[in-house]
Amino acid sequence: MITHPLTFAQIVARPRQNLALCLVSLCALGLSLSANAQNATFITFDPPGAIGTAPTSINSAGAITGNYSDGILSRGFVRSSDGTFTTFDVPGAILMNPLSINPAGVITGTYLDASSVSHGFLRARDGTIKTLYGPGLADTYPVAINQAGMITGYYYDASGQHAFVRSRDGIFTTADVPGALFTTPMGINPAAVITGWYYDASGVGHGFLRSRLGTFKSFDVPGAITTTPLPAGTYYTTPVGINPAGEITGYYSDSGGNNSTHGFVRARGDAFTIIDLPGSAGFTKALGINPARTIMGIYDDDSGTTHAFVRSRTGAFTTFDPPGSYTFPTSINPAGAITGSSDGHGFLRTPD
Repeated sequence: MITHPLTFAQIVARPRQNLALCLVSLCALGLSLSANAQNATFITFDPPGAIGTAPTSINSAGAITGNYSDGILSRGFVRSSDGTFTTFDVPGAILMNPLSINPAGVITGTYLDASSVSHGFLRARDGTIKTLYGPGLADTYPVAINQAGMITGYYYDASGQHAFVRSRDGIFTTADVPGALFTTPMGINPAAVITGWYYDASGVGHGFLRSRLGTFKSFDVPGAITTTPLPAGTYYTTPVGINPAGEITGYYSDSGGNNSTHGFVRARGDAFTIIDLPGSAGFTKALGINPARTIMGIYDDDSGTTHAFVRSRTGAFTTFDPPGSYTFPTSINPAGAITGSSDGHGFLRTPD
């Protein structure tokens, strides 16, 4: 089944499960864990008039983009590093979904028009917005933009879903994994290396890496599920983010079933490190990685409550929850600042 990832949360969300207790020994793992958000500053925020805020991306300058609801429509916003808000819409859009902002402040994402048709968009730093169309005016879903303004995402035509790369001058190149049923890019780094996942001809999911030259490498985390059909509540190898060094983070499930999901980081050369948060109930997802190899994500405790975490390059974990009962981080920048949503509000966590 192919679905449209209209929000980052939808991309990485899972059904709530009754989770079994699966405690991990800190001594055995040699890891440190902080139960509180120490040495960090939290800010919660909402654009003026918002009744719900969903940040999706933060750039190196600390500018944040995402969407918010005013009770009638879903609109786009940019929050500058000084806290100033700029809101924006594509004329006629009923739902704006900005997904990625690059260091220059250029934003890409999707919007839904009044006929419930989805389109891609590109917003320049000066506020100019243009609609993006894949080959043949296809439904187009940009996902990520890099420093050079290259965009990756996917589009639909009569034959199904296809990956694309769009150059800064507007040229679209189809970027499907050879032989794939469909290909879903998730991240692009400054060198135009792309990661994401695809389903092969048998319907099994795998991670992939696409070089700037267009060559592909498929990979699976050792021990990841590689059978079909996919058991309910589990995941094939699912890359989510890539940093400038080509290190990839994401998550996967193993044969333990729906209570056995783990984060991972893949170094260049297929060297994998598994990320299981100490004290998690068998459910950890890594959702982003920055140039310093700091990783952020979510985990569930034994009561099924979701919390956020940060993992340093050395493997030390810090858990955090802004004020509120539910925290979902979506993006981390080079300085380690993290944005996301908590109880319907945006948050910014800044390391001290």
